[in-house]
Amino acid sequence: METTTRVAVIGIIVEKRENAGLLNSLLSEYGAYIIGRMGIPYDKKNVSIISVAVDAPQDVINSLGGKIGKLEGVTAKISYGNV
Repeated sequence: METTTRVAVIGIIVEKRENAGLLNSLLSEYGAYIIGRMGIPYDKKNVSIISVAVDAPQDVINSLGGKIGKLEGVTAKISYGNV
């Protein structure tokens, strides 16, 4: 039986850049589900803004978002598509 997947975008803001390595490790761990990602350093506010497009089962997306949100100085929000 095929597992149902969802398409989503995870919006991430990194305020503590020293935790960027931990974030990248997490994203690598879930790399099989990542469609693409875009990161923008915003020096004016000393933050990084990252968007990650994923296609994965909903529980996997929620797990990744939760793990990202537990990183100090990193926030994440998930937006699901209707696909």
